[in-house]
Amino acid sequence: MNLTWRISTPADLDLLGEWNRQLICDEGHRNPMTVDQLVERMEGWLSIEYTAVIFSDDAAPVAYALYRSDADSIYLRHFFVRRERRRMGFGREAFGILRSQIWPSGMRLTLEVLTANAAGMAFWRSVGFKDYCLTLEILPPE
Repeated sequence: MNLTWRISTPADLDLLGEWNRQLICDEGHRNPMTVDQLVERMEGWLSIEYTAVIFSDDAAPVAYALYRSDADSIYLRHFFVRRERRRMGFGREAFGILRSQIWPSGMRLTLEVLTANAAGMAFWRSVGFKDYCLTLEILPPE
């Protein structure tokens, strides 16, 4: 496997919006936004504080990461691998590239995983993340 990476451009917004919709479905998130709304939101994020990296294998995009950084930490907001490419090492390699080639060393790394997303939690723990916080909620009646 030989992943390449590049910083996203405005031409990638439709792809990122579609992948964001798939990520929302896969992790069991309640976000009801349409792909068009997600594209608009992504465009706003990328214009202000976030960076998106697209990972490709043989020139075909297979994954993306969306993150923001400050002086001493990096917050990974999205990390997505195409469904048909999962459990093949692409996620682990892409995360390794983020750590070794893109992000400065010595930074605190944080992300959030929904508690119902057991596969996501298992992946993040397998690459070294430790549990830090659990958010609890009571939803209003419908």
